Amino acid sequence: MDQTILNYIVVGLSFALYFGIAIYARAGSTGEFYVAGGGVPPVMNGMATAADWMSAASFISMAGLIATVGYNNSTYLMGWTGGYVLLAMLLAPYLRKFGKFTVPEFIGDRFYSQTARVVAVVCLIVISVTYVIGQMTGVGVTFARFLETDATTGLFIGSGVVFFYAVLGGMKGITYTQVAQYVVLITAYTIPAIFISLNLTGNPVPPLGLFSEHTASGQPLLMQLDQLVTDLGFSAYTSQSGSLLNMTLFTMSLMIGTAGLPHVIIRFFTVPKVSDARWSAGWALVFIALLYLVAPAVGAMARLNVIDTIYRGPISTVESALPYEERPQWIKNWEQTGLITFEDKNGDGRIQYYNDKNAAFNETAQTYGWAGNELTVNNDILVLANPEIANLPGWVVALVAAGGLAAALSTAAGLLLAIASAISHDLIKSVINPRISESGELLAARISMAGAIALATYLGLNPPGFAAQTVALAFGLAAASIFPVLMMGIFSKRVNSTGAIAGMLAGLIITVGYVFTYLGMFFLPGTNLLPNDAANWLFGISPASFGTVGAIVNFAVAYVVSNATEAPPKHIQDLVESVRIPRGAGAATGH
Repeated sequence: MDQTILNYIVVGLSFALYFGIAIYARAGSTGEFYVAGGGVPPVMNGMATAADWMSAASFISMAGLIATVGYNNSTYLMGWTGGYVLLAMLLAPYLRKFGKFTVPEFIGDRFYSQTARVVAVVCLIVISVTYVIGQMTGVGVTFARFLETDATTGLFIGSGVVFFYAVLGGMKGITYTQVAQYVVLITAYTIPAIFISLNLTGNPVPPLGLFSEHTASGQPLLMQLDQLVTDLGFSAYTSQSGSLLNMTLFTMSLMIGTAGLPHVIIRFFTVPKVSDARWSAGWALVFIALLYLVAPAVGAMARLNVIDTIYRGPISTVESALPYEERPQWIKNWEQTGLITFEDKNGDGRIQYYNDKNAAFNETAQTYGWAGNELTVNNDILVLANPEIANLPGWVVALVAAGGLAAALSTAAGLLLAIASAISHDLIKSVINPRISESGELLAARISMAGAIALATYLGLNPPGFAAQTVALAFGLAAASIFPVLMMGIFSKRVNSTGAIAGMLAGLIITVGYVFTYLGMFFLPGTNLLPNDAANWLFGISPASFGTVGAIVNFAVAYVVSNATEAPPKHIQDLVESVRIPRGAGAATGH
């Protein structure tokens, strides 16, 4: 059977499954639309949370970034996993104890201020819109290759799928759809990894294969990879390079950003009681670990396969480089998407792939007759291309296509629900029209969801960077704005509304300002005011790492302003005291 037809069949079946679930689990009330009626079991909620969490960045980009850079990009794994520990221990049970629908609702009630609530809505929308760009990038990349459509058409198709099950089902429909999407994406990720690990090391367990002997060379796989990449002028795959301060701040930004992501936090409002919130976080970690333990192996093996594809012998000999006309089918396939490009700079008709940014190695490369790197490979394709690189069966390629779409669509749905809930519940219901009926609010929520999908599709047409890099910036914004105010709202009785508002605005403004200054990634892409390189960064801190600084500013401003102004009312202090004792909770009230 033709590979494209097989891809359409597998992807089409997965879409049919999502549609069926959405029709079966459609929301009939605001409680079902916002928090799935508050009755989702912990194991199911953990699985849905894992799907909500493991976005296109986790499925598509993370292993690609690890493949390209190596050890340094393990920060993604450490930061994202550590963030879930923070979320489980410090936030989830306490927020569930409070018993509300949304993050802005908690902030507005805890800080007894509609202004605080509105500022939280603004922060949530900026975070979620930034995050959803990465998902739309993933949808476009996947459709462009596997279903042979252009990226724009792919975005419209993906948006239509999300529109159907998210607008119809709300959180109830999204929850059950995400359970199915988790099964699809984890299967799609691990099966190719098992095949590739067997091919390269003879070990069917990818995390163990990473530390096993490379069958072809007879030496440990990572040692073989280190030798190959250093022979091509790259840093050793297992070495740490760059600023340790920047690496630490980036990891911390991902950790506290994870614990402050609104679309993840609202998942813990869907369980029946407080203890279930903690169990949900624990199960989510288990389900996430099934992919995250495999990702480093996928990245390393993908890098090794790419190099082995291009060089067929000692790298320093002219004849070892692959003639372009003999390039494998997988390169031809991905060239059609524009995500792999070749430029024959020395006119020899062969593919030279090396680090031409390494001045010392360039002198050596010139002795080989090389005139610059000739092959450019987009990070986002490596996981998707892995089955083709390793010559795996066609059904595995189709499964990866379905998995990549499941990862992107599941997270996009969660983000869009967070945006829609903030607009309909926290702005329309609480600020603009408090007397709106439940049916009117449900209609407003669905209209808000449709509008959010339209905005996400528009922004996805011109994404500002790799999916994982864009998502990392969203984490920085969550770290700088939402996480501190949630922590202070739970653990400090002294922080008042004035301090919370000042802190959120300070953290958000300084972080967006820093990112805009160096990257221009928001609102006006390409308008960075200063060159985006380490020599120009403030104290060597990259824009993606600046969320930690923004969080520190948020905490500091909130405490200084709070201590300079009147303490919160007694009933608010009593409320904080009661929330810190997470024993027993009824259903979410939504009031």
